[in-house]
Amino acid sequence: MDDETKNDMPAHLQDESQKPAAKHMKQLHPLLIVSVAAVAAYFIFTGTGKQLFHLSPQGSTPKDAANVSEALAAKFEYLSQNGNSSCSASFRQSIASGTTGSERLQGSCCSAMDPHRYAEQVDGLKKYADIPEIPPDPYDIDAKLAQELAAYYDVELTPGQQQAYDYAMQNSNEKGPCCCKCWRWYVYGGLAKLLIQNYGFTGEQLTEVWNLSDGCGGPGDHATHP
Repeated sequence: MDDETKNDMPAHLQDESQKPAAKHMKQLHPLLIVSVAAVAAYFIFTGTGKQLFHLSPQGSTPKDAANVSEALAAKFEYLSQNGNSSCSASFRQSIASGTTGSERLQGSCCSAMDPHRYAEQVDGLKKYADIPEIPPDPYDIDAKLAQELAAYYDVELTPGQQQAYDYAMQNSNEKGPCCCKCWRWYVYGGLAKLLIQNYGFTGEQLTEVWNLSDGCGGPGDHATHP
């Protein structure tokens, strides 16, 4: 119907002609709402129910972040005040024999733990969470794992593998697995050889692992090797 014909119609007939269209729009309205909701749900969740993106920054709320910070601070407080390891040769031997008297080796090696550096290390090591042999906390290590890694220290590498190990020796902050040749030197030296042989780690990757796993305490920069 053109506008001129429609204008010639009586007012009550014009109203009647508009009713079907209005009724049709009312029927479509709920369908539009459902469609929009379905599209939104698709973009938020995959078919398996996993979120495609987080609605809050980095997938956590400020309360979550605060809880994590408080837990880490509490752990730092405990480890920094309750270390149970030492740099002595006898303690290193007790790790090899499994007679440390503790299920976990805790605390720093030479200097007092630094809270800022500790948080950086624990956060950085999350990158390697899929590798069970890498301790997630260099100041809280499973004693049995330490025993296994220390035993790996004497494993011989091929010339190519040795190049990766030597690179880490030259470029890591401590110029080696630790600032001194205590039990950590052998545990993390063994870890490096294991990572080279079993995971194909490069010298650069080993350097990063050693730097993040430095258990000497303090803010860093030691490299004494007495």
